[in-house]
Amino acid sequence: MSGIMTRVLAVEDETSIQELLKITLATAGFDIEVAGSAEEALRSINCQLPEAVLIDWMLPGMSGLQLARQLRADQRTAALPLIMLTARGGEADRVAGLESGADDYVTKPFSPRELVARIRALLRRRAPQHGGDIVAVSGVRLDPAVVSVTVDGAECALRPTEFKLLRLLLSQPGRVFNRGQLLDLVWGDHRFVEERTVDVSIRRLRVAIGSRGDDLIETVRGVGYRFSGKNG
Repeated sequence: MSGIMTRVLAVEDETSIQELLKITLATAGFDIEVAGSAEEALRSINCQLPEAVLIDWMLPGMSGLQLARQLRADQRTAALPLIMLTARGGEADRVAGLESGADDYVTKPFSPRELVARIRALLRRRAPQHGGDIVAVSGVRLDPAVVSVTVDGAECALRPTEFKLLRLLLSQPGRVFNRGQLLDLVWGDHRFVEERTVDVSIRRLRVAIGSRGDDLIETVRGVGYRFSGKNG
């Protein structure tokens, strides 16, 4: 067994929640560090990248949403797995949290076992699957061996989940995938992942592709999504 533990940074200002997270994650085998503010978290991340970050929305100073956006805007932390951990459980709040860059959204009060399961599920899908043939469809070229995507010859930076999503859509151009199928095939262990997460990831993928994103990643109303294009 490896002696290296997965390092998780929890950004949380409530002492009672800090202690609960320390006990829960340490018991589950994680190396847990706590930061009481976004500013403290950034200093920690600048020193050493964690494997995942839990972020409370309501923080003193910079908010959790602002922290998530800042981490996503920095190339060094753009692919860092982020889970929003907050008491704000409304649908609009969930969407805002996901659109800020969070990979998952957990509401307080939370089940410690569920939180651990979500972290582990996120870490499992963090890295894209390597290997396989290069796929080229309508100017979009995906090389799984080197985890590279180009659109009309220009490099396209994708986060791991969006890379896997694009790879699936490219594998069968024209096929319509519903949200449940996408959750099964991309997220895998999606017991705690909402279908709305698919919509957010599709939106991120379109933005990453650029001006052709809306045309290439097509919404089929009432059904799901498909990649519209021809091989080559």
